[in-house]
Formats: sequence, C-alpha cells, structure tokens
Amino acid sequence: MGRVEVRYCSRTKFGNTRRIAEAIAEGASVNAVSIDDEPRLSEKADILFLGGAPYANIMAPELRQYAEELDPDMVGKIVLFTTSNWSRRTVMALKKIFKEKGITVAEDYFYAHMLNIDGKIEAAKQFGAENGV
Repeated sequence: MGRVEVRYCSRTKFGNTRRIAEAIAEGASVNAVSIDDEPRLSEKADILFLGGAPYANIMAPELRQYAEELDPDMVGKIVLFTTSNWSRRTVMALKKIFKEKGITVAEDYFYAHMLNIDGKIEAAKQFGAENGV
C-alpha cells in the first residue's frame, strides 16, 4: 500500500465533515488532518481522501483554494467525500478542478447527509478501508 492521507475542511460547530474524515481515516489506518492545520501536503500522497461541505450551497473558499493550489506532483489519486443537507455540488466542483489539473479522481465518493452522520460512521470507516489501498 502506498502513502494515504486524509484532509478535510469543516466549518461548523457540529464538525460533521471532521467526524466523517476521522472515520475514513480510521478505516484507512491514518490520521485525518484539517486543511487549516496543514494547508499543503508535506509529502506525496498516493491516495488523498479530501472532503468538505457546501455552505449556503457554495464550496468553502478555503477548500477551493486548497484544491486550486494542490500540486499535481504531490498526489497520485484523489478520493472525495462530502457532508451536507442535500447538495453534492462540492464533489462535482472538486472533480472539475482536479481533472483540469490532470489529477486522477476516483469516480466513487462518500456522501453523508448532515442529519445522519452517526448512522454513516461505520460506512465511512469501510469506505476508507476499501479505497485506501
């Protein structure tokens, strides 16, 4: 298995995206790190799980900046995840950014409805285990 990293952007007091990121990271046997704490990858990741949620149906500006500034040479493949009330717009926007940069993006992504985070923790762990190889 290559190097796996989990990065996320979580902006609410509930920490829904953080909780899903931590579950994915547990499944992949790594740590989840906020993009606020590490705005750039320090080492190349063969697989990068990256997630965030839309706020007022718009991607968080700091997540967009992270995506736009990600060096394609620092990542092999990106696997996306998101939490929200109903929109998967963040995933679609991130896919577009990364594909334009020539970065491979997994077709499958993980989605957890913001009102069912507890019910998705085990599935997130499984997603991390299955996609972190």
